[in-house]
Amino acid sequence: MAGTYNLIPVTSNPDQRMTVTIPVNGQNVTLRLRIRYNAQGGYWWMAVSDQSGNLLVDAVPLVTGDYPAGDLLGQYQYLGIGSCVVVNAGNTALDSPDDTSLGVSFFLAWGDSA
Repeated sequence: MAGTYNLIPVTSNPDQRMTVTIPVNGQNVTLRLRIRYNAQGGYWWMAVSDQSGNLLVDAVPLVTGDYPAGDLLGQYQYLGIGSCVVVNAGNTALDSPDDTSLGVSFFLAWGDSA
């Protein structure tokens, strides 16, 4: 990963909502995040809204990958909301977090735009 990233305080709660203020490109950006687990599909997804609640990005799957391809927000750089990656810090054999490993072995990291 390039640059400085900040960890977002996620857990394995299957329906999380939070407001975060993240330094992005020298500015503080306040975003509302909704992170949910799709039990049938076996994956996590995220919706990102601005501080007023206007939906910016929806249904972003929380998957791992090598930077820069692993940047979940790479195609949304025009929004100025930064970059986001899922980090496998637990060195598990899983490619993506399961219903119990988000916030335990897998973490969400947010940083400057690519």
